[in-house]
Amino acid sequence: MIGDRIKAVLAELPAHVELVAAAKTRRPEEVLEAVAAGAKIIGENYVQEAEAAQAVVGRNVRWHFIGHLQTNKVKKAVEIFDLIETVDSLKLGREIDRRSRAANRVMPVLIEINSGREPQKFGVMPEETEALIRNLTRLPNIRVEGLMTMGPETGEPEDSRPYFRVTRELFDRIASLGIPGVAMTRLSMGMSHSYRVAVEEGATIVRLGTILFGPRPA
Repeated sequence: MIGDRIKAVLAELPAHVELVAAAKTRRPEEVLEAVAAGAKIIGENYVQEAEAAQAVVGRNVRWHFIGHLQTNKVKKAVEIFDLIETVDSLKLGREIDRRSRAANRVMPVLIEINSGREPQKFGVMPEETEALIRNLTRLPNIRVEGLMTMGPETGEPEDSRPYFRVTRELFDRIASLGIPGVAMTRLSMGMSHSYRVAVEEGATIVRLGTILFGPRPA
């Protein structure tokens, strides 16, 4: 079943849009099934779950961190992930830079945007994004490659469109600045209920869980 869902979504997505199979709370065997069906990027919210999945799945796919990253988990995250999608502060960026330097690597990151301006959510406010990115460019072991947003949770896909549009406009504006060392090639937006709208609004990465794996275990 997971394999069929993966194949259906991959057939639907435009060639330039990457699928992240969001594996929060999923068993490693389920992640392995997704990979066997063609998933090339696995998204994890927790470092420990990613470690357990990698022990079964291996490193032949890419691994994205898509949850809130605590600074005390950065050392391990730098070791096991290929991209961190959720950088939203200079403090976190500095810790990623420090740990990446120790690991002799440059970590690609996306900046998480609080497009809905929700006080309970993580993410940087749109108007503060440019300043954060410019500060992050001073850190040699981080490379900013784009933006990510969650948007407010809603049952109606169309309700997400304004938040995706705000993030895409911000993405385009930052890209137009030509900030040295900033690639701005990846725009991660959209989840199971809203990914089609996100693609219409310019997403190059969609993060899908329920539509691929089914409802999460209670």
